Amino acid sequence: MTPDGGFREPPRRSWLDRALLRVGGVAVLTAVIAGGLVLAASAILILGLLIPVLIVAGAIAFATLWWRVRRARRAGVVPARFVILRR
Repeated sequence: MTPDGGFREPPRRSWLDRALLRVGGVAVLTAVIAGGLVLAASAILILGLLIPVLIVAGAIAFATLWWRVRRARRAGVVPARFVILRR
């Protein structure tokens, strides 16, 4: 807007401006895709690290429960039974 209240025409875009705009758009799209791939790879890496921990913890829990049931049976105590009631 000019001081007397008129409007100016926007400058014409040159071929370089249009080319840089298009290249910049492609660069932003590429960056977003690469960021998504990094996020997916991080999730897969974390799951890959947690699965062995889950397996070891489950094995330890199973062995602990098995050992307690074995000792209870030796002592003559009937271990707790799990009953599922269906209606």
